[in-house]
Amino acid sequence: MARFWVEDEPGEPLDDAYVIGVDLGGTHIRAVLADERDAFVERRRKGTLAREGMSAVLDRITGIVKDLSSHARRVAAVGIASPGPLNAKTGIVYSPPAFPDWHDVPLVRMMYERIGLPVFLGNDANVAALGEFDYGAGRSFRHLIYITVSTGIGGGVIVDGKLLEGQKGAAGEVGHMVMEQDGPLCGCGGHGCLEALASGTAIARQAREALASGRESTIGSLAGTEGITAEVVAGAAKEGDALGVELIRAAGRRLGCGVINLVHVFNPQVVVIGGGVTNAGELLLEPMRETVSAGLMPVFKEDLAIVPPDLEADAGLYGAAALARRGAGTSPEIPDTAKLQGDRFGP
Repeated sequence: MARFWVEDEPGEPLDDAYVIGVDLGGTHIRAVLADERDAFVERRRKGTLAREGMSAVLDRITGIVKDLSSHARRVAAVGIASPGPLNAKTGIVYSPPAFPDWHDVPLVRMMYERIGLPVFLGNDANVAALGEFDYGAGRSFRHLIYITVSTGIGGGVIVDGKLLEGQKGAAGEVGHMVMEQDGPLCGCGGHGCLEALASGTAIARQAREALASGRESTIGSLAGTEGITAEVVAGAAKEGDALGVELIRAAGRRLGCGVINLVHVFNPQVVVIGGGVTNAGELLLEPMRETVSAGLMPVFKEDLAIVPPDLEADAGLYGAAALARRGAGTSPEIPDTAKLQGDRFGP
């Protein structure tokens, strides 16, 4: 095991330290400097430069972190929310679709070597859950499930105030619960996942299949040259299109089944549900709530809240700052990268 930084001296206070949160997206890198009161005192947003390769992306992150650090008395740690798949325990990112030349990238090690600060890594959806818990809709709770329904479906689980990470820091893949064993192919390679049935991508696919089979609908004409998306389907549904209503309500019921499974397993106090698909409003949310109410065992209904997010698109940014704050002052040990290459699932 290789140690990458030395712990603060015993008794050294950390309550006067700043932290930096970085939300690494395929298009933009957003970052924030949070002071000792967790107020955001500086923000940055720049293009990711993913097409220019891994080194360009790391250079961009490094520049942003150094810029923000110049505005702080002391920075204790940096948290990074990154697209997965990744191993938060070892700090390695595995071939995320948004970064085609990233293969088993030891992001934590590489960033520490560049900036000389403790770095903590998390899957972007998990980190967003942490953001809502520490700063958003989950502030008053100890047990939370976060679900974001967009192009895909992601999320995270907070148990007694702690982010559920699992053996390799990859827990919380709520979108890949198998709902139908022989269901449609999912982007993860499996079949019948919640993401393959109720995400924005799934809704658009279902609409195209229905139109191809001869169903009448205004969806095709509303899509125009831009193509069919979940937003187009929801727009048609709001105008009373029968197929649009059918597809959005079906997605809501499937999402409700996913919520039932998660609540029965984790018994949270609050379920936070957001993401672009929820802009369909009550057409999606009403059948979801009806399904949850009908399917939950009575004891799980007591004191359960299902609420929208407070932070919306900023959840990952807040979560990255929370990740850094929670890790500040600790000294995680990272296995030697050479031993990890090609061994994602070994002990």
